[in-house]
Amino acid sequence: MATVTFKNDIVCNLGGTEVNVGDKAPVVTVVNCDPMLQDEQIGGEGKVQLVVAVPSLDTGVCDAETRRFNKEAADLSGVEVITVSMDLPFAAARWCGAAGIENLKVCSDFRNKDFANAYGVLLADGPLAGVTARVIFVIGKDGKITYKQVVPEITTEPNYEEAITAAKAAL
Repeated sequence: MATVTFKNDIVCNLGGTEVNVGDKAPVVTVVNCDPMLQDEQIGGEGKVQLVVAVPSLDTGVCDAETRRFNKEAADLSGVEVITVSMDLPFAAARWCGAAGIENLKVCSDFRNKDFANAYGVLLADGPLAGVTARVIFVIGKDGKITYKQVVPEITTEPNYEEAITAAKAAL
């Protein structure tokens, strides 16, 4: 079972089924906040997806990360960028309105935690148990995972440049 840390000293185990580069990306449904409560599919063939899992949009790091990917998504023609958290779609919609998010999809995995379990990014224990770890996946047109970044310390930002480069390479 993979782990991440919280504030550099609390180890949190990741639950679900771990997937890695080269694996077929599981096809799961999450809930979009715009249009409200519309199902969105993660995984599958025919398009490139940059999937960004964050614990909650209401934290400073998740806020900064989602804003940064929103900015980067404007230059990623042909890549569907999706941020996934456990936030309720209503709260996510309010946050998106206040943050000016318009270039990416912000979705929730609150219903069944299908994404978090299928991709192995559910925090199984520790103070944040039940939310997603900070993880980025790129899914290629063939439906396979071409890139995975698990941020080892959940309170730090990911390597944006590496993720964007991987998304472009998947085109």
